[in-house]
Amino acid sequence: MKRTLAFAAALAFAGFSPSAFALVRIKLGTIAPEGSPYDQALHEMAAKWTEVSGGKVKVVIYPGGVAGNEGDMVRKIGVGQLQAASLTTVGLHDVTPEPQVLDVPGLIRDSAELRYVLGHLRDRLEQALAAKGFVVVTWADVGMVRFFSTFPMPSPADAGKAKVWSWEGDPHAADAWKAAGFQPVVLSSTDIIPSLQTGMINAVSEPPLYAFAARIFDRANHMLDYDWSILTGATVVKKETWDRIPTDVQQKLLAIGRDFGRQISDKVAAMNVDAIVQMKAQGLVVDEPASVQAWRDLAEKTWPAIRGQVVPADIFDEVVRLVNDYRKQARQ
Repeated sequence: MKRTLAFAAALAFAGFSPSAFALVRIKLGTIAPEGSPYDQALHEMAAKWTEVSGGKVKVVIYPGGVAGNEGDMVRKIGVGQLQAASLTTVGLHDVTPEPQVLDVPGLIRDSAELRYVLGHLRDRLEQALAAKGFVVVTWADVGMVRFFSTFPMPSPADAGKAKVWSWEGDPHAADAWKAAGFQPVVLSSTDIIPSLQTGMINAVSEPPLYAFAARIFDRANHMLDYDWSILTGATVVKKETWDRIPTDVQQKLLAIGRDFGRQISDKVAAMNVDAIVQMKAQGLVVDEPASVQAWRDLAEKTWPAIRGQVVPADIFDEVVRLVNDYRKQARQ
């Protein structure tokens, strides 16, 4: 017993604790296709986590929806089958509704506006997730969302022909699509490709990079050259698992995670442009919008179905205020 206590005291004196030696295994799910830039970045982050933790934190990544859709991943974290996930704000909505305010159609129009808004709301969003037992290790801008459809859709009048995919698990999101005149079809994200093949859906809203990596454009070979919304994501870890990691190591992992998020956000615009170039070379048709303002007006028709329904009204109003402040400053 004396030797054990002496050993523990020596470790403490050296700046370590016995708990620092416990191996922490983190199973992380994502719908990002295997081999995609998002998947590659996650593997790089995981490798750095293992390195800086001295091999004590090991992350196993399950890409391409093999762990289920985002709602499935949240449920699996709850029962301990996963310990982490990289989720869009739609998946985060299964934890708490606040983050989805970032992706309201037509509200935030570009990455600069997103950075400004997130800079003001980050603490509130992370506190909301922490209250549900999740630690945010990074936020990332996944890119601007475009419509990919099996037919040309240049005018908002074409929305009525669009049987558009709507994320499973959020009935109010389907209400928002209906408010804009679309025909929403509620499906799991893992069912997009087969549903395009059968004609159950004929339109999908996704960032070009994801549409390219998942080969959505093989069937939905028309893309509207209009940014419908922005897609934001976060990598979260179950707090119970995170708390098993010593505080000093946590800070190193957070620094790596934030750097990972910045790298993705800085590169995402160029990656999406490159994805469009590659898809065009393989048959994608890019359709110009008949009127950008008409599409903006259509996007705003979704807002009454979202404010107070999909996301809390107060945070929706706060983002409207922040966006208006940013645009006012940008004009000066």
